[in-house]
Amino acid sequence: MTPFDRLESEVRSYCRSFPVVFETASGATLTDEDGADYVDFFAGAGALNYGHNPPDLKAALLEYLAGDGITHSLDMATAAKRRFMERFEEVILQPRGLSYKMLFPGPTGTNAVEVALKLARKKTGRSGVVSFTNGFHGMTLGSLALTGNGGKRGGAGVSLDDVFVMPFDGYHGSEIDTIELVERMLTDRSSGIDLPAAFVLETVQAEGGVRVASDAWLRRLAELADRLGVLLIVDDIQVGCGRTGRFFSFEEAGLVPDVVCLSKSLSGYGLPMAMVLLRPELDVFSPGEHNGTFRGHMPAFVTATAALDRWRDGALSEKVRRDGRLVADHLTRMGRSLDAEVRGRGMIQGLAFDEPDLAGQIAREAFANGLVIETAGPRGEVLKVLPPLTIPREELLRGLQILERAMGHVVGRPMAGRLATTGMEVSA
Repeated sequence: MTPFDRLESEVRSYCRSFPVVFETASGATLTDEDGADYVDFFAGAGALNYGHNPPDLKAALLEYLAGDGITHSLDMATAAKRRFMERFEEVILQPRGLSYKMLFPGPTGTNAVEVALKLARKKTGRSGVVSFTNGFHGMTLGSLALTGNGGKRGGAGVSLDDVFVMPFDGYHGSEIDTIELVERMLTDRSSGIDLPAAFVLETVQAEGGVRVASDAWLRRLAELADRLGVLLIVDDIQVGCGRTGRFFSFEEAGLVPDVVCLSKSLSGYGLPMAMVLLRPELDVFSPGEHNGTFRGHMPAFVTATAALDRWRDGALSEKVRRDGRLVADHLTRMGRSLDAEVRGRGMIQGLAFDEPDLAGQIAREAFANGLVIETAGPRGEVLKVLPPLTIPREELLRGLQILERAMGHVVGRPMAGRLATTGMEVSA
């Protein structure tokens, strides 16, 4: 029996999907203690958009630590925090014409969602919040109340209150206008639903099965929120920081949310860090009204500052769009004979199967052949392709080839549109 089996809680999960002991990692490659390499199509559940141990971020971190830079500061002013805030304003906010204030909660995504909820309720004086079917926002009680997945909600052990779940884009199929339905429920005084403090949503529902809201749907929701005086909170924790192409996932829709939640790849190095962006008029907390011991993790500020240099031009965004088209093209070919649905934007792509066990079987076979890939969706029916944004083209193609072979092995026949085994010539 291993120490993990003997000493660690049964709540552990990812180690069951990937039953080896990992020891080192670089770029998009994980290496276990026996020296076996794995292409990483998981990227720390989206926390490693720039891969494992990116050299420039590592150099900045090592230099900071070697110089006795402050590691922990609560929310005291530090040089590292100042550099991050100035760089974020310069590289991200100003070019987009955004004037958000920055709030640093506890270090995880669910901390960011919790403070966004608390802020919306304090500002509006209303307690109800609207979330959307198949959404996922975290595992603490407030965030969990927003989450659609019944298995995750079941872990709460208490009632999850003050949230009304409305249908996401396409939830009822193409024939039903879900924005019209939401508007009717919120404006009809006989619906039983009071006017909420906020809408909370992901533009791409990652854990919910890589479900993508259309730009038109997002714009209509934003217009409805503005008309009703309801705050619009975008959870960009997994699909922000460039995952869909631009730095924020909502940019292409032309949205300016009232509140934005960021975490995961914000630090750029897998270090815990979260931030809530809010319109200045929403900054209604008094000093100390929301706090946390680890909201001042300086090493994360250091690597986050270095990571922002990747967004000074459009090169990484273009790479994400180009590679995303490549992945979507090959997933389409792989899934054609199985009538599997391809979903996604940029470098979050999914292949949804009618037979829910198929995705898990393919993921296990892929791992046995050197690819780390996870499933998503309420029944685990979606293979989720989530590589580092910086993955080299050759490694991306190698991972797709492993996936294709795994799929062919599981279903008992080669997939349509096989990747070439030599040269790997593809179109993007």
